[in-house]
Amino acid sequence: MNPAEQNMEPELEIWRGKAYPLGATYDGSGTNFALFSEVAERVELCLFDADGVETRLTLPEVDGFVWHGFVPSVEPGQRYGYRVHGPYDPAAGHRCNPNKLVLDPYAKAINGSFTWGQPLFSYNFGDPDSRNDDDSAANMPKAVVINPYFDWGVDHPPKHEYADTVIYEAHVKGLTETHPDIPEQIRGTYAAVAHPVIIEHLQSLGVTAIELMPVHHFVNDSGLIDKGLSNYWGYNTIGFLAPDPKYSSSPTPGGHVQEFKAMVRALHEANIEVILDVVYNHTAEGNHMGPTLSMRGIDNAAYYRLVDDDKRYYMDYTGTGNSLNVGHPHSLQLIMDSLRYWVTEMHVDGFRFDLAATLAREFYDVDRLSAFFELVQQDPIVSQVKLIAEPWDVGPGGYQVGNFPPLWTEWNGKYRDTVRDYWRGEPATLDEFASRLTGSADLYEQTGRRPFASINFVTAHDGFTLRDLVSYNEKHNAANGEDNRDGESNNKSWNCGAEGPTEDPAINALRARQQRNFLTTLLLSQGVPMISHGDELGRTQQGNNNVYCQDNALSWIDWESADTDLLEFARSVSAVRSAHPVFRRRRFFNGRPVREAGAAALPDIAWLAPDGSDMTTEDWETGYAKSVAVYLNGQGIPDTDVRGQRVVDDSFLLCFNAHYEAIEFTLPPEEFGTSWVPIVSSAANPDDEPLAPGARVNVEARAVLVLQAHQD
Repeated sequence: MNPAEQNMEPELEIWRGKAYPLGATYDGSGTNFALFSEVAERVELCLFDADGVETRLTLPEVDGFVWHGFVPSVEPGQRYGYRVHGPYDPAAGHRCNPNKLVLDPYAKAINGSFTWGQPLFSYNFGDPDSRNDDDSAANMPKAVVINPYFDWGVDHPPKHEYADTVIYEAHVKGLTETHPDIPEQIRGTYAAVAHPVIIEHLQSLGVTAIELMPVHHFVNDSGLIDKGLSNYWGYNTIGFLAPDPKYSSSPTPGGHVQEFKAMVRALHEANIEVILDVVYNHTAEGNHMGPTLSMRGIDNAAYYRLVDDDKRYYMDYTGTGNSLNVGHPHSLQLIMDSLRYWVTEMHVDGFRFDLAATLAREFYDVDRLSAFFELVQQDPIVSQVKLIAEPWDVGPGGYQVGNFPPLWTEWNGKYRDTVRDYWRGEPATLDEFASRLTGSADLYEQTGRRPFASINFVTAHDGFTLRDLVSYNEKHNAANGEDNRDGESNNKSWNCGAEGPTEDPAINALRARQQRNFLTTLLLSQGVPMISHGDELGRTQQGNNNVYCQDNALSWIDWESADTDLLEFARSVSAVRSAHPVFRRRRFFNGRPVREAGAAALPDIAWLAPDGSDMTTEDWETGYAKSVAVYLNGQGIPDTDVRGQRVVDDSFLLCFNAHYEAIEFTLPPEEFGTSWVPIVSSAANPDDEPLAPGARVNVEARAVLVLQAHQD
């Protein structure tokens, strides 16, 4: 900072203030500032005016390693940062440098962007063991004091039960950037997500919760910027309490907080919950070669996992350079305070935790009883919202599908892999396909969880879109500038006979049918379905399975090219799920007979071979078997409604045929139903003429047929 741009003799008063809450808290008469640092020797609060002139105030008090002060004249909109005086000894894990302006980890709004260059780094380029004292203030965005007031009106959380939930994973910009009915000035923003055309689209799909990809303030990596790319996905967090202004139409510093709240309020009015994809496993400061932006310069050893025998280096269970130190109480407090803030102040309804296995690494191994999970379990606020784990990281033993505590649900990676393998015709998949279709009891029942512990998905942001899953055998990531080395190589995809776009009508018809197969399976499986945005519209990324850096038409939904036939099909299947509780049971099947007065005792579920006989062990173990029918007994649902009344439903028969030829299925005898009506077919519009018990029905090659039972 040029001395002319710094007020060294401030006229502002600063009082001692309070150590809690952490961050900047405006109370109507001024603002309290509080910052944790166990290693700091002095902390300066740096206030910036509209011209960038900096005023420094030393925080006058420290209690329990929290430095604090109250400035009576500071109001919402004030930009600020900190300078932390303390040891700079990387070998001992300390990296304080008062020449580096650092962001408040508790900032509720951040304004501006990073200007990449030497000042952001505490070492000289080319010599990581040196120290650089260039002032970084001009290169840094600034935290912003916000006005906490917002008129929520009568807002209340929808609180949908998990079993009734349909999740739609979406990117704020990717979902809304090209929609022709959204005003151009708000496309790609929180306001656009709240626009009536987006809400109507979600409602038409039966969506009850939108899961937004990261909206915490994140950093665009310098390496991507140099390539003309950007961190589109946002898994590079630097502000755990601040919504990113890149998704805001408001020009006012801090205005994006109000816009985010207005989005949540509008979605709640439409009975749609808001779930945030959150990244608490690492930050944007990277490894020992990374910049000093926030926690590194505040208390490096408290906030980050360091290598025990050489604290210059960072433990990396995420593949991003660092891992947050969830074994330290103040690091844990930051995570919990952030979660509570988003629930209580921003009114969100749940969280999906990126690489959640990292949060269980209290020491080295993944520990499901780590302090983080104990705190969540005991917290009266966080424990009451939806908690979804991405149950893996990149460290040893990081794949933990099925191993999270009872309060949690999980992205079921085994569901994704099995369903993909089944429909592309892989051998010996039928038995596991049956398990995934019925809620993955093998993964969740032993821990006392229910079918809805399984968040079922076929595609997500990471990987192929649904259309690309049936159009490409190989990834095509050249646009990312990494010589096609990035992204997963084993996609469990099948191009149906040609790589990429084709004019072959038979291949295109098969691809369309395969997409319908996947959507039908997903929406009618037990558990919670998650649709990846645009899959219902036939969205393509042209074979790129890793568009993390593609903030352009490659990754956005192309609303003008939407596959309206596929959309209508998805809507119709989702409506079947919504209307029939037999597809969203709250308890696992047990296979035991259900005895009704005057009726045959039928099991709650039955697996039938195409000839109508019960599936045998030999049938399940036949590697080439790819066809099965499953009977779901609507009288065998062991649930009650909110009034305690027993839940009953119609019964259904789902005929799955992943074989390359059509298969004839024999319908069950009369005790299962006196007639059967086809209601869903992935091959063609179903003929709604009733079929008699024992009738034979043709199921096309690679298709699924759903029939509804009727009793005279």
